[in-house]
Amino acid sequence: MSRPRVITVCNQKGGVGKTTTAVSLGAALAERGLRVLLVDCDPQGNATSGLGVRPADLSNSIYDVIVLGQPLLEVAVKIGEVPGLTLVPSNVSLAGSELELAELPLRESRLKLALDGLEDYDYVLLDTPPSLGLLTVNCLVAADSLLIPLQCEYYALEGLSLLTQTQALVRQSLNPALTLAGIVLTLFDPRTILSSQVVSEVRRRFGDQAFTTVIPRSVRLSEAPSHGLPITLYEPAGRAAAAYRALADELLARTAPVAA
Repeated sequence: MSRPRVITVCNQKGGVGKTTTAVSLGAALAERGLRVLLVDCDPQGNATSGLGVRPADLSNSIYDVIVLGQPLLEVAVKIGEVPGLTLVPSNVSLAGSELELAELPLRESRLKLALDGLEDYDYVLLDTPPSLGLLTVNCLVAADSLLIPLQCEYYALEGLSLLTQTQALVRQSLNPALTLAGIVLTLFDPRTILSSQVVSEVRRRFGDQAFTTVIPRSVRLSEAPSHGLPITLYEPAGRAAAAYRALADELLARTAPVAA
């Protein structure tokens, strides 16, 4: 008997390809025949719209699950274009939830409680907001593993120490089993020396904690969300889609469903 592997895709810095990674990795895992649940925990709802679901049209969202206690699967939406991929969507109603959560019992564990007993999936991916507030803490408490997207730019490493400190605090007090699934380098531009320097520095500092796969900077990857499609469908033969498929294979080699 096993339960899904829960992975939080997290970086408090915006613009690092976090949501793109959550959506594209989820689609690539589903392509492999795995059952994937993507939970959009960002009030901006970018993972939701990126899979063709209009946040403004939702009657229920992850807000109803985390704050109001509605069963998670009652909110889930199957993504018809990607067999095997299911979305728990988000919208602007989540924006004020940090204040509401602060007043609720078990405020750091609301998402974990919602995921308990879930058996119909192989992987659960949690897309987090670009901050280290209570929503992100809920994702870290609910997760088995943390996946950190890190862009190949000058300030890439500055926020990483804060995130790893937060991981350590969560491990110490709330989720001692939380591990690092890996660091994935994103927005790599082979035309610049800086991108290669960042890759080298990350590999020097973190060794095999960094995935071998590097996600390239790609116009098509930027366009895909506006069409409501993951890159694996928007440009299935492109280099960005190939990179996310390779990342999915690496993740599968590093992780597995968890014994219940």
